[in-house]
Amino acid sequence: MQCGYFDAGLCRSCTHLLTPYADQLAAKDAHARAALADHPGLVWLAPVASAEGGFRNKAKMVVAGTVEEPTLGILDTDGRGVDLRGCGLYSPAMHALLPSLAALVTTAGLTPYDVATRRGELKHVLVTESPGGEFLVRWVLRSTEPLPRLRKHLPGFLAAHPEVVVVSANRQPDHKAVLEGEEEVLLTARGTLTVEVAGIGLHLGPRSFFQTNTAVAAELYRQARGWADRVAPTSVLDLYCGVGGFALHLAAPGRRVHGVEVSEQAVASARTTAAELGLTDVTFAAADATATGVPDADLVVVNPPRRGLGPALCATLEAGAASTIVYSSCHLGSLARDLAALPSYVAREARLLDMFPHTDHAEVVVLLERRGQTAVGSEK
Repeated sequence: MQCGYFDAGLCRSCTHLLTPYADQLAAKDAHARAALADHPGLVWLAPVASAEGGFRNKAKMVVAGTVEEPTLGILDTDGRGVDLRGCGLYSPAMHALLPSLAALVTTAGLTPYDVATRRGELKHVLVTESPGGEFLVRWVLRSTEPLPRLRKHLPGFLAAHPEVVVVSANRQPDHKAVLEGEEEVLLTARGTLTVEVAGIGLHLGPRSFFQTNTAVAAELYRQARGWADRVAPTSVLDLYCGVGGFALHLAAPGRRVHGVEVSEQAVASARTTAAELGLTDVTFAAADATATGVPDADLVVVNPPRRGLGPALCATLEAGAASTIVYSSCHLGSLARDLAALPSYVAREARLLDMFPHTDHAEVVVLLERRGQTAVGSEK
């Protein structure tokens, strides 16, 4: 993929952009296999490729510059704004919306935050796009001072851009590298963006986590669903369930599914989707996944943050009754450590899914079965 920002040296976030994509994917797959080489007999399925461009469903834009000429993008090494509105990782619809958001910065007088002087109000604008072409927009502010001006000009903006269906303001008062704060103010009547993934409309609130690559996320859920259907559990526990992606895709007649997620907003979104689908055997709880007690489900799905499960949760899983674990990981190092801490389980199958082309990052999902049980027929 050709990128003018990369060629000009303005942005090098896509570190492997000059490497042909097929070679990138092969290198990631080889790296994942090497990281889990201590698991003999592990069957690797074909890696899942991404589109090379236009795949990102979220734009996390640092706002810099001035009210009259704001930049949406990143900061350079001197703290100056680099405008990346034309980044090739975004869709044409995202490209069309970003200039209007920059114009709203000017119209509403939202002073960009200056890192060097610690002055200004607007730190970031975060934009999430659904496959249906709708958008959720979050304004990350240092204080609530600009809110009246944002509220004043928002109706006109929304009238001109009906595709923007959810807008919120997040307050992040601290001068540190933290993207968002705890306080969120909803500015629209609608509070969630519906993102259809593999046939299920997931509800995303302003603070909800979701995979950045919707098409590859759909393949991730299909893979987990395929494994679950082969194993045929009667009960599933989904830890770190977020808005219910795995839990809702693993639902089936005669199968109880329970998701656990620390975010109350994400749990509320998951419950909304389950109710819309009429899934009475799918439940969710807002709780710490590391403190859920010994799971008694037949199948446990884990999708932890980069730090992994950690010793305590691995010990809980070891002591539990689950015959099967599906582990989805965004960090090979923590994945390898956790698998070593689960000696009662055998890694049967694995697959790399390229959520982040042109970088070193990827998702790896692994099927684990408790030692001593007969392996279910594997895919090829």
